[in-house]
Amino acid sequence: MELVTGVLGSLLPKLGELLKDEYDLQRGTREKIKSLSRELESVHAVLRIVGEVPSEQLDELVKLWARDVRELSYDMEDIVDTFLVRFNDGHEPDDPRVLRRLRKKMSKLFKKAKDRREIAGAIRRINEKLQEVATRRARYRVDSIVTKPAGPVSIDPRIQALYKRSTELIGVDGPMDKIINMLSPRNDIHLSDKKKIISIVGFGGLGKTTLAKAVYDKLKPDFDCGAFVPVGRNPDMKKVLRDILIDLDKQNYMHSNTTTTLDERQLINGIKDLVEKKRC
Repeated sequence: MELVTGVLGSLLPKLGELLKDEYDLQRGTREKIKSLSRELESVHAVLRIVGEVPSEQLDELVKLWARDVRELSYDMEDIVDTFLVRFNDGHEPDDPRVLRRLRKKMSKLFKKAKDRREIAGAIRRINEKLQEVATRRARYRVDSIVTKPAGPVSIDPRIQALYKRSTELIGVDGPMDKIINMLSPRNDIHLSDKKKIISIVGFGGLGKTTLAKAVYDKLKPDFDCGAFVPVGRNPDMKKVLRDILIDLDKQNYMHSNTTTTLDERQLINGIKDLVEKKRC
């Protein structure tokens, strides 16, 4: 959005430049430029508000409207720049010969008259396009979308499951004991030291993460260290390793930015150092 507000921010003073007496525009054209400037100021104000909203939180209709404004802004700036250059192309020194000087003067007058007509036509077309943008702004209800309070942020249910109290869990004792027995069978001492992977499957919302966390909380006191980290379908491995490291050593890493600067190899080495010769 900064790109759009930047273009409009430079365009508004240029329109003001066209209103100066030296350009001697037709009265109707001057009024249209004033109207155009007022409308652009309104658009600019809305865009500044839009620019304060993170891109991922913007409604798609607002993004479409801002795109239209950006394209129109570039067109308008090109047109205004063209006329400013043509009106300020410099003045040649006076020719001492009267006839040649008169001929050049008449030529410039005709040229300026033509330029003024072209400006009038260009401003009219710009106003028409801006009205289309204004219509879409009303139709998309851009102002209400931008200024309305942000909706509730969606929270991963797996994160919520991590903070459920044991007293809130109903019917979890049976499945929890079954999984604990699968993880640490007391009847086979040779199997008890082997690493095991157990899958808890089912539809979303059945409480799989809640059950896994309950098992973790039950077994954690029996170990020297441990980490419980939710992992999505397409995990960011660096984030997973970072979360494991923080969970293993909260005292050193919880309130530190150190982990954000470590690469995967350094994170793995850090985890290895923490779990080495420990029962985790």
